Amino acid sequence: MTRVAAGPAAPMLRATLAFAVVASVATWALGVEYALAQAAFVFTYAIAGLGVVLVVGQCGQVSLGQGALLALGAYAETLLALRGMPALLSIPAAVALGAAGGWVASLPARRLGGLYFAMSTLAFALIVEEALVRWESLTHGAAGVAVPPLAFGAVAAHSAFAQAAVGFGALALAGFACRRWVASRLGRAWRAVREDEVAAAASGIDIAAAKCSAFVLGGALSGFAGALHAHWIGYVSPEQFGLMLSFELLMLAFIGGARRLSGALWGALVVVALPQAIAVARDALPGDAGSASGVETLLFGAAIVAVILLRPQGLAR
Repeated sequence: MTRVAAGPAAPMLRATLAFAVVASVATWALGVEYALAQAAFVFTYAIAGLGVVLVVGQCGQVSLGQGALLALGAYAETLLALRGMPALLSIPAAVALGAAGGWVASLPARRLGGLYFAMSTLAFALIVEEALVRWESLTHGAAGVAVPPLAFGAVAAHSAFAQAAVGFGALALAGFACRRWVASRLGRAWRAVREDEVAAAASGIDIAAAKCSAFVLGGALSGFAGALHAHWIGYVSPEQFGLMLSFELLMLAFIGGARRLSGALWGALVVVALPQAIAVARDALPGDAGSASGVETLLFGAAIVAVILLRPQGLAR
């Protein structure tokens, strides 16, 4: 367990180098502005992926409600920004709401475990999505709401370069915090719970508190990612944060490597950048194959299956 807690920075360095290569190719193939916009989304997804890694990879709990925590952060940031609150205050508020949502989602862990607890997080996600649809006076319901650009005082992140720069800085901050948590006594408690809850309890670890802390910190990261994501897409609505997003984040963690922090960046590269690469490659297919319906989904699914078969422990192994 010591190796996991204080492992070298090499996996994160390899992920960063891989991202640099992908970014270079994307810049050449798609253009600078589009590549930078996609980079901003990769960084944001990686932050959300770090939250999943803490809950699933470090603490060993399956969560099907991470998309709902992103929704809480996105809506908190949107509504506060529309009311004129500066980003230096609204983003921490979104992080706090995400953490509070994580705490609520973790409450059933005191009595439930395994598949039953996973189902409780699924129910939490459904409740949040339904609340966002029904509370029209606040969220505008299914119609959604436009999000103003992210601004720090008089400086607004309008350009793709500014968004990518903010996203990179946010990911660096989140990654540093996660490394400190994982290397701490709290991180060792998470891994003990992951390996054997009975043995962890016999060692004096408060199982419920350990699970709760993982969900709270994972929720804080999800709220952070949701706040940035809302600005990047410029519009939020409940269907954007449905169950498919939760499954996508879970897939992101397992593809990248759920037990390593760098797995979040690897997974984000696959989930965000791979579909764009497939869209470009589709045009190069011979004949009418590139225009066939569902070819992108087929190629993406084949790529995911290949990753799982060739690197079952994740790309960050």
